[in-house]
Amino acid sequence: MAPTNKECDYLVIGGGSGGLASARRASGMYGVKTIAIESNRLGGTCVNVGCVPKKITWNAASIAETIHEAAAYGFSVETTAPFDWKTFKHKRDAYVKRLNGIYEKNLHNDKVEYIHGRAHLLGKHSVEVVLDDGSKTTINAKKILLATGGHPSIPPIEGAELGITSDGFFDLDTQPKKVALVGAGYIAVEMAGMFNALGSETHLFIRHDTFLRNFDPMIQETIVKEYERQGMHIHRNSSQTKIEKDTEKGGEWKIMHYKDAENPDGASMDIDCLLWAIGRKPEVEDLGLEKAGVKQAESGHIIADDYQNTNVEHIYSLGDVSGKVELTPVAIAAGRKLADRLFGGPKFADSKLDYTNIPSVVFAHPEVGSIGLSEPEAREKYGNKDIKIYKTDFTAMYYAMMGPDEKGPTNYKLVCQGPEEKVVGMHILGLGSSEMLQGFGVAIKMGATKKDFDSCVAIHPTSAEELVTLK
Repeated sequence: MAPTNKECDYLVIGGGSGGLASARRASGMYGVKTIAIESNRLGGTCVNVGCVPKKITWNAASIAETIHEAAAYGFSVETTAPFDWKTFKHKRDAYVKRLNGIYEKNLHNDKVEYIHGRAHLLGKHSVEVVLDDGSKTTINAKKILLATGGHPSIPPIEGAELGITSDGFFDLDTQPKKVALVGAGYIAVEMAGMFNALGSETHLFIRHDTFLRNFDPMIQETIVKEYERQGMHIHRNSSQTKIEKDTEKGGEWKIMHYKDAENPDGASMDIDCLLWAIGRKPEVEDLGLEKAGVKQAESGHIIADDYQNTNVEHIYSLGDVSGKVELTPVAIAAGRKLADRLFGGPKFADSKLDYTNIPSVVFAHPEVGSIGLSEPEAREKYGNKDIKIYKTDFTAMYYAMMGPDEKGPTNYKLVCQGPEEKVVGMHILGLGSSEMLQGFGVAIKMGATKKDFDSCVAIHPTSAEELVTLK
C-alpha cells in the first residue's frame, strides 16, 4: 500500500495526559487543526499502568487494613475467603478500558484527529507514522509536540528478565505469595505497601538505609520504621547479583541472589514475584530526534526550557520525556499552558507553567505529602539562621481504640524562612495526608506565612488542625 500524506497545524506525538491535554486545548478552544498519535493505549502511563490503577489497588489495600483494625472498634469481622485478586484485577482492567474509551471520545468531541501508530521524526516539520496494519503515513506539521512519556528500567544483571516492572504489576493475574521489590522511590514504596497490606510476604531491597531519599528526612525515617512495624522486610545497603528460575518449585518461583547489610557475603531468596522499580527512562528510542536535530540530556531526556521549547524552532516537549517534574497533573498543566501560548494570541504570550511549589503525594501506608523545600534544601538555600522549623508527631484519634502496637504514626513539619516566616516547605505523613495537602498547597503557592497558618481557626477534632496550631 502506498504511503499517504497528511498536513496539520499541530501534531502531538504521545497520547498520555500531557499530550492529550495540549491537543484538546489547541483544537477544542482555538480551532487549530490537530492530530494526536499514540502507539499504545490512550491515557499514557497514568491511566493504564500508573496513577489510576495504582490508586484503585491502594484503596483495596486500605480496606484490608480497615478490616484488620475493625476489631478494636468492637466489630467482629471474619473473611470467608482470601482477597480475590483475580476478580479485583478484572474489574480494575474494565474500569481502565472504559477510561480509554472516554479519552478517545473526548478527542472526537474536541475535533482532534486520532491516529493509532508509532511515530518518528523525519525532519523539523515531518513525521512518519507506522500504522497497525504496517502501512505508513507521512504528516507535515507546522508545530510538533513531543510528549511520549517514559518506561521502567531493568538492571543489566543476569536473569533480570525474570522480574517484572511497575507495568507488569497490573498484569499479575494471581497474588504473589512472596514478593521482592527492588527500588527506593515512590513506585517501589507504594507497591510494597499494597502487597504487604493485601497479605503477600513483602521484601523491599534498597541501596541505602532509607527510601524516598528525595523527601524530607522526617518522612524517610518515619516511613521506614512504620513499614517495618507493619511486618515488611527491609533489606538495607542491598544489591542483586543474579536471578534464576527455581527448578524445584517450578511455576513462577525464582531465586534471587543478593547482598545486603545483614548478608555482606551474599545470600539467596526464593520468591514468586520480583518487581524492579529502580527508575524510569524517557520513551525516545525510535523517535528520530537526531533527524530533526533535537538535543537530549545525558539521561536521554529531551531538553526543554520553561516554555517547553526544545532547541529546534516549532518543536516542543513536556511531561516525563523531558524529565522536569514527572507527575501527571504537571504534564496536563504544562500542555494546556503551551497550547495557550502557541495559539491563544498576545494575552498568552508569556504563558508557561510555574514549576515551583508543586505538591506531591506518595500513596504509601500511611500516605505521605510534600510541597516545597525539604529542611536540608531550605538550609542550603537560605542558611541555617534564616530557617525555622515547626514540627510535631502524634497519634491520630483514629487509633484511640487500638493497642500500642497497632497505632500508626502522624508526623508534620513546616519549613519557614525569613523574619516573616514564609512557609517554603511542608511535609506531612499520616492518615488523610493526600486530601489534606491540596488545600494547604493553595495557601503555600500564594505565599502563606506561619502567621497566616496560625490565623486560621482549627477544625476539631482532626489531624489537620495540628498544622494551624504548631508551636
